[in-house]
Amino acid sequence: MKPVQPQALTSARILVVGDVMLDRYWYGAVDRISPEAPVPVVKVLREEERLGGSANVAFNVASLGAHASLLSVVGEDPASHSLEKLIEQTGIEPFLGRDAELTTTVKLRIIGRQQQLIRADFEALPKSEILASQTRRFGELIASQNAVLFSDYGKGGLAHVQDMIELAREHQRPILVDPKGSDYSKYQFASVITPNRAELQDVVGTWENEAQLETKAQALRHELHLGAVLVTRSEEGMSLFDDEGAIHVKAQAREVFDVTGAGDTVIATLACLLACGLTLREALPWANRAGGLVVGKFGTAGLSFEELFA
Repeated sequence: MKPVQPQALTSARILVVGDVMLDRYWYGAVDRISPEAPVPVVKVLREEERLGGSANVAFNVASLGAHASLLSVVGEDPASHSLEKLIEQTGIEPFLGRDAELTTTVKLRIIGRQQQLIRADFEALPKSEILASQTRRFGELIASQNAVLFSDYGKGGLAHVQDMIELAREHQRPILVDPKGSDYSKYQFASVITPNRAELQDVVGTWENEAQLETKAQALRHELHLGAVLVTRSEEGMSLFDDEGAIHVKAQAREVFDVTGAGDTVIATLACLLACGLTLREALPWANRAGGLVVGKFGTAGLSFEELFA
């Protein structure tokens, strides 16, 4: 694998755009079943908050040593202020638009006996005028960035992604997209999109063998004028489809503790390495290693330069 120097990463600037959220964890003991319904009773002993969504992607960028800027929209509520404090602690440079009527997205996970028992989501869609102002801010920021990463969680924060992709293309910046939904036309002309296996199947249908997968991925790439399609395939590793054809890397063999946020780590690593001048094919083995390492951690988590390149 091509070596990467720490100073190359520290000078790389990545703009992360997308849906931020607060990941909230309640940890507790489970000793009995509720008399009201056949569900466990969790006695909450500890609470924790972490960056989620595109904020976790930016955290992964910063953890590797690159400069991360984060462009998103939040509400004017306690969750937004908790997010802001966490962002400040990581060294991420925030550009957060505020919508007083918006409920900042929160994912509450209740953990008992070392496993997730339930997740509750709190969310709403931002106003179009707030999103328009974010597009203008994007235009002001893009010239100073080495790469741009769009992290789409389907919460409405990327309603104007086509306009931002066009601005990034004008500045000839690598454009990475973690997609959402069944309509990928809004991501056309991106340098690379990184759907997982299930997400790609929602768009192109199922496949019976590797040849069918390559045919479908390449057809999608040509239809949307994409530089590449990188499919993350869990235990099957990753497959990259580009102008040169297809390349596959095997999954890193290790114990899987929690897959939460693994896709965030993969695309953040790719963005950092593209910003350092590596090609997608040179960056792919490192991104695969990063994904293999982070699933050994609990919850959304980042990797340091030393962990990844040891």
